[in-house]
Amino acid sequence: MFANEVDTPAPLAEHPLQWRETAAPTPGAGQLVIAVAGCGVCRSNLHLVEGDWVGGGVPAISPIIPGHEVTGVVSEIGEGVSDFAVGDRVGVQPLWWSCEQCEYCTSGREQLCRQRVITGEHVNGGYGEYMLANAAHTYHVPDNLDLVEAAPLFCPGITGFGAVSKLDVGPGDRVAVFGLGGVGHLALQFALLTGAEVTAIARSADHLAVARELGAHRVFDASQADPGEALEDSFDAVLTFAPSDVVSAQALRALKWGGTLVSGVPLTLEEFHFNKAQTIKGSILGNRDQMNEVLRLASEGKVRTVVDRFPMDRAADALQLLADGRLRSRAVLENGGRPA
Repeated sequence: MFANEVDTPAPLAEHPLQWRETAAPTPGAGQLVIAVAGCGVCRSNLHLVEGDWVGGGVPAISPIIPGHEVTGVVSEIGEGVSDFAVGDRVGVQPLWWSCEQCEYCTSGREQLCRQRVITGEHVNGGYGEYMLANAAHTYHVPDNLDLVEAAPLFCPGITGFGAVSKLDVGPGDRVAVFGLGGVGHLALQFALLTGAEVTAIARSADHLAVARELGAHRVFDASQADPGEALEDSFDAVLTFAPSDVVSAQALRALKWGGTLVSGVPLTLEEFHFNKAQTIKGSILGNRDQMNEVLRLASEGKVRTVVDRFPMDRAADALQLLADGRLRSRAVLENGGRPA
């Protein structure tokens, strides 16, 4: 098969990602092979390719095929797999494997498993024509969803859903979403489903346009004014997906006393006013039941992805546009000729 592989991480300008022929995977027990239709392009992929996470052991193998939000069609099945058949439309999210035995796996929090294996970081991912998947963490994709457009449901979708599920909000409450990229544009839609009034906050004109398209009650252009100052003490809850300490501080300032901030990015705060009784929660992905709920909501037309499509062999171009902040929401790499 052909795939995008990284031997040694390096800045994009040094072309660390190479489209080339490599060995196709063979399924073992409990595994299946997916003929990839689409794979979303996540900022995590950029960190891996450029070597930002080498100190933490990522990538874990060399060469590696990146990509962790993958859709396609089952092409081969390994021993013991009974829930899938060749030809099934499927998807895989970042959680490729979990131990199924620890306190997290046995309490519906498998995304926190300390032994977890991450797609495209510890094992080969979806930036190629075929990918090996673990059947226990593979999902059936509803027939009415386009496979390429469904790919972001498997990272931004579950991440946004998991973040919103940590809030207790509904009609009469005010929610703000900071950062309207791949994750933010889906979190916005899940927040709207709660019945709360939702404000979208971003610097990009494209991101603000997408927020309006998706039904945000209000938008705020952070390139024109400081949202922390202009919207201070305005929201019952805030969600932040912009990897910026400045944005995190603005989001906390916009939060009401007693409100909740849920962050899907690292946080470094210079000060935290405990007397405001605010709550800060971190959020990563979601569990298998929640992933299936995301797929149900998408199938019913209650949420949708906004994507820019790229041929699979143009992964480096898509990553460069992501690095430059020139994507509307989510880039998706697609293999021509795959069923959609």
